[in-house]
Amino acid sequence: MNTPDNVPVDVDADPPQPSVRHRRTPLTFDAFHEYHHRVWLRYARTQVGSRTGAEAVVEAACAQLLSDWNHVLEQESVPAYAWAVFKERIRERLDRDGRAPALAETAAFEAACRGRLLEELLDEADGPDAADGFTALENGLRLYTAITELPERQHDIVVLRYVLGCPEEDVAEYLGCGTVAVRAQVRHAKRKLAAGLGQGRNHRTGER
Repeated sequence: MNTPDNVPVDVDADPPQPSVRHRRTPLTFDAFHEYHHRVWLRYARTQVGSRTGAEAVVEAACAQLLSDWNHVLEQESVPAYAWAVFKERIRERLDRDGRAPALAETAAFEAACRGRLLEELLDEADGPDAADGFTALENGLRLYTAITELPERQHDIVVLRYVLGCPEEDVAEYLGCGTVAVRAQVRHAKRKLAAGLGQGRNHRTGER
């Protein structure tokens, strides 16, 4: 597995296949935890802000999964079921703290604003003056707003793929879908992000 070094696809046209290890032996919780823990922790930090909070969220999700692991193994997709449990623990933490997701506060998001994501959004934008509409993205606020307005699945894939730098094969594994589905959702998300940012530019400048 490619693990990133920097710190939620209605129809799955490419269902995930179990790894060789998973085909040969039953999936143990320890193996699942080892595979997913690091990226779960990094994702949680983009949502709750602090490492301590992220660790608490991941610990709570893992404790719930471990307590009912046999039931988890009966699910059609263990990673997808586990991701839903994990996301629910994040929502509970944000509700408890009375705060919004902390994505825009993270160094990883700032890097994404200046890296590949922004470059690909520029490619999606229309018109010769498109680049001018993205100059305000240096502080990340417009891009953050646009990402938070994506459907949950697209939001999760964008954060995993571009903010945390996960290869699409790993994103598919973490979310329990196929790589074709990941690519499709990335395309849809980038179009929505570019369109939303373009609308923001037109509203600001009075262009149509």
